[in-house]
Amino acid sequence: MAITTTERLRTSNLLFFVSKRAAALPALAILAAISLSGCQTASTDNVIRIDKAQGSSENIASLTSVINANPQDPEGYNVRGTAYGRGGDFSRALADFNQAIQLNPKFYQAYANRALIYRNMGKLPEAVADYNAALQINSNYDVAYIGRGNLYRQSGRDDDAFNDYSKAISLGTTDGRAFNGRGVIYQKRNQQDKAIDDFSKAISLSPNSPEPYNSRGISYLAQNDDDNAFADFNHAIDLDNKVAQSWANQAFVYERKGDKAKARRSYQHAVNLDPNYQPARDGLARVGAGS
Repeated sequence: MAITTTERLRTSNLLFFVSKRAAALPALAILAAISLSGCQTASTDNVIRIDKAQGSSENIASLTSVINANPQDPEGYNVRGTAYGRGGDFSRALADFNQAIQLNPKFYQAYANRALIYRNMGKLPEAVADYNAALQINSNYDVAYIGRGNLYRQSGRDDDAFNDYSKAISLGTTDGRAFNGRGVIYQKRNQQDKAIDDFSKAISLSPNSPEPYNSRGISYLAQNDDDNAFADFNHAIDLDNKVAQSWANQAFVYERKGDKAKARRSYQHAVNLDPNYQPARDGLARVGAGS
C-alpha cells in the first residue's frame, strides 16, 4: 500500500510561521529615536527564519521520496516547498508551491506559503495577490489576514493592516503576530495602553519570541516607564541575543539613565550584529565611540 504524505509527515498550515536624546525627549520623539517600526527587526524583515538543516540534502531526499511515492499529492510539494523555503532556496520553494497549486487550485495554504516566498523575494504585488487568492478560497484563514496585514504595514497602509490584524483576531487566531502587528499600529497612533495590551497578548501566545517584548518595551518607554521597558528588552535578549534591535533598545535605556559606558557597549554590540541598523549607529554616535 502506498504511503501517504500525511502518514510520513505532519505539516502546519502556518508553514514558515510554524507555527529604539535622552530623558528630555517627548514620547513620540522617543519612538522615532529607537525605531518606531517596533517589531520590524532584522528577524522579522527577513520574514523567513532560515534553518539550513531544513534544506539539507538528507531532509530534501526524504521529502522527495514521499513525492515520488505519491506524485499527484499536492501536500508533498507543499511540505518540500516549506523545507526549501526554510533552507533559503526560494526558487525551488516557489517551484514546489506552483506544483502544489497546479495539482489543487483550491489549496489555500499553498497560496499563503507562496506569498511568503514572494514577500521574501521582494515581490510584494505577487504576495498580496496570493494572499487574496487564499482568502477567496477560505475567507476565515487567519494566516492569510496576518500575512497580508504585514505586507500592508510594510507598504505604509496602516489602516488596511489594522483591519486585517483585527479580522484575524476576531476569528480567534492563536498567532501572536496578529496582536503584535496591531499593537505596532496602536503604538504609531500613540495609543500606548492599547498597544501594551496587544503586545501582552502576543507574548502570552508567543512567549519565546523577542519581537513583542521589544515592541512592548518601546511603548513602556513612551510612557516613561523605564523599568518595565528595560525588563522587556533584557528578556528579548535572553530569548535571542542575535537581534540588533534588542541591544539597541537596552542601550537606549542605559543612555536615558546617563550610563554612557553601558549604553556604548550595547549600541556597539547591536552594530556588530547589524552594521546597517541605523538606530544603533545613531545611538553610538550620540554616546561616543569610546576608547
